[in-house]
Amino acid sequence: MANNFVLVIFDSCRYDSFRRANPKTIAKLGKVEKRWSYATWTAPSHYNFLIGLMPHRSPKHVYASEYYTKEFFKFNERLGADGIEFKSLVPRLYLPHFLKEKMGYRTHAMVSLPVLNPKTVLNQGFDDYTLMDKHNDMRAMVKRMTFTKDQPSFYLLNVGETHYPYALPDEPKDEWPRISGVHGVFKHLDDHVVGGKLVQQKEKFFDQKKLKALRGRQVEAVKYLDTVVEELFDLVPKNTYITITSDHGELFGEEGYFGHGPILHDKVLEVPFVEGKLR
Repeated sequence: MANNFVLVIFDSCRYDSFRRANPKTIAKLGKVEKRWSYATWTAPSHYNFLIGLMPHRSPKHVYASEYYTKEFFKFNERLGADGIEFKSLVPRLYLPHFLKEKMGYRTHAMVSLPVLNPKTVLNQGFDDYTLMDKHNDMRAMVKRMTFTKDQPSFYLLNVGETHYPYALPDEPKDEWPRISGVHGVFKHLDDHVVGGKLVQQKEKFFDQKKLKALRGRQVEAVKYLDTVVEELFDLVPKNTYITITSDHGELFGEEGYFGHGPILHDKVLEVPFVEGKLR
């Protein structure tokens, strides 16, 4: 039978935050790479994932078509199959449809961010697609996962602990950081609007100490998620391939920016990438 395939996306987790956290359980999958996202915001980045485009290596002296050929061929290893290439996804060019209709997979998505909710166009080709009750509880996702012996499964997990406010599931909401002083951004947490230039206020909400503390919260979130991934590893069958990455990075004051979205900066494109089967 083909491999189960689990794609875990730590929302907004930038590469250097991930490396600073040094997640030892996740590293059991293989070498942690620095890669680059195709987009700086959650929704378009997830669309890229679901057409089979993982974060890229930004290779030099290579035609894009050659790079895509090699990247799509990697799905043969992920799925334990042969002969998969970009044209295999034609005509829909959508990974969940391909897995469900051509490969016989059960397809599941559990998402944390409302911009990915089941009413969006991303919910195509899935047997079930769930917006979780909390935006920051990967452990609740793991508890819902099931696998069968007679049919492989694909899971997309959009994990929110690494997204602003970088809160762990048991942290009281009144202890979450509240952001003021961002131009037109984060006026309401539930909006999940995501980034912009810091503006000067009478009170310096974004002094360097507070920005450093916010980044530290993201690092701590990765450390926590490493313990949840250990539970995931204990749950999945042996024939399971796991990819862990991020949809985009995050800015913590570099060149006057905070967050992600309408920002062009290396740190909002740099993401961690690691994948493999457990030995």
